[in-house]
Amino acid sequence: MRLEKRASPSPAWRLAAPLLALLATLLIGSLLVAWAGAPIGKAYALLLEGGFGSRFAWSETLTRATPLILTGLAAAVAFRARLFNIGAEGQLYIGALAAVAVGGLHGGTGYELSPWLLFPLMMAAAALAGALLLLGPALLKSRLGVDEVVTTLLLNFFVLLFVSWMLDGPMKDPLAMGWPQSVGLQEALQLDKLIARSRVHSGLLWAIVAALLLWGLLKHGTTGFEIRAVGAGPTAAAFAGMPIAWVTVKVALLSGALAGLAGAIEVAGRTGYVTLDMSPGYGYSGIVIAMLAGLHPLGVVAAAVFVAGLLVGADSMSRAVGVPTYIADVIVATALIAMLVSSLLINYRIRWRERRDGR
Repeated sequence: MRLEKRASPSPAWRLAAPLLALLATLLIGSLLVAWAGAPIGKAYALLLEGGFGSRFAWSETLTRATPLILTGLAAAVAFRARLFNIGAEGQLYIGALAAVAVGGLHGGTGYELSPWLLFPLMMAAAALAGALLLLGPALLKSRLGVDEVVTTLLLNFFVLLFVSWMLDGPMKDPLAMGWPQSVGLQEALQLDKLIARSRVHSGLLWAIVAALLLWGLLKHGTTGFEIRAVGAGPTAAAFAGMPIAWVTVKVALLSGALAGLAGAIEVAGRTGYVTLDMSPGYGYSGIVIAMLAGLHPLGVVAAAVFVAGLLVGADSMSRAVGVPTYIADVIVATALIAMLVSSLLINYRIRWRERRDGR
């Protein structure tokens, strides 16, 4: 068996691929639900109702989708330029820590600034921290050819250990009764709620605006053209005179800044402080979301809401019919694999080689 690249992939199959991937995911997921001993139809109905069936369900879904949109955008723009950023989880945490360092450690023995000045400084610090964290792996890749998948993945563990040390040391909240958490942000620095009596905050608007800006950059900007050209063929882009290393650095700064902002917005909009469990893997889920969206910034918004709804609905399904919540994670992972397989089959056809003995 061998794969042969198609000369011109079908546009119709390109449009149908996400739907077919979703159907395959539902089919495989139904086998898991049946294996867990629950009625398939009722379990899926509860999954959808828990994620999208009420005002409360939508508010929880949108709350969880907010950081997923930003980490999904971070992965999408990096992958567009063939910079495989697996470190969005670490960039999210270092962004959150930088936000609290600017917005939480002030007053008293610190510095006193107006919230109108402190808030943009807080967000800028988070974006800068995330960008600088990814800059190192990007430079190692462009200068020495070091695999960025390994370096960004390892940096996640390094950052989590660093955050743990900070939460137990210099940034520990003395009022937390020994619990490892940072000092909290002032109320004036926290994001407003979009819907009364819910957890949806204005960070959702930030994430949607970021998606629109990134779409505009990739579609119409010169930098966006360079990113797309480098991603499509770095050799051809270099032959055309494009500075590959500089484009990689710009993409790294943009991708890391988006992931860092995700951490700051999560702190300012939901938690109010940093803990080691503030992210249930938003950085890793962002990779899945970017792939499900086909690396399209606006598709990332839809994919993030879909994944967030699945995760929120899984809790409701688990409570009602006893299906384990980790089945939702399996369904999300299955959706990613199905999407990758469908993309592979759109661009390549399978050829079966004939055996020399004629069989």
